[in-house]
Amino acid sequence: MKKLTKQEFLEKVFDYENESEFKFKGDKPIVLKFGADWCAPCKSVEPILEQISKEYEGKVDFYSVDIVAEEQLAKDFQIKSIQAIYFIPNNDEPPQLAIGALPRDQILKAIYNFLHV
Repeated sequence: MKKLTKQEFLEKVFDYENESEFKFKGDKPIVLKFGADWCAPCKSVEPILEQISKEYEGKVDFYSVDIVAEEQLAKDFQIKSIQAIYFIPNNDEPPQLAIGALPRDQILKAIYNFLHV
């Protein structure tokens, strides 16, 4: 899972500084985790997301944003609780947000339901 900076987010996901409506920039759906190194739920879900990212390699991109290192990006997305995971489809559907330490089956269900993979 690749860590994203704000600049990479603007280039690969959504340029919210220049677009008012969500316009996805990627070619594959994305699972985007907002978390922090000190967050226990984030640590518990990290290995699950790493494993799922290998299973969906080439079909779904997996990114993470460290809310401490990328505080402005977290503020811009109004992240008030972590762990927060966005499921971002590569079509016109809006991103879906899930909060908390999701178990593997719920993450897989969200990928199927929201990302259609």
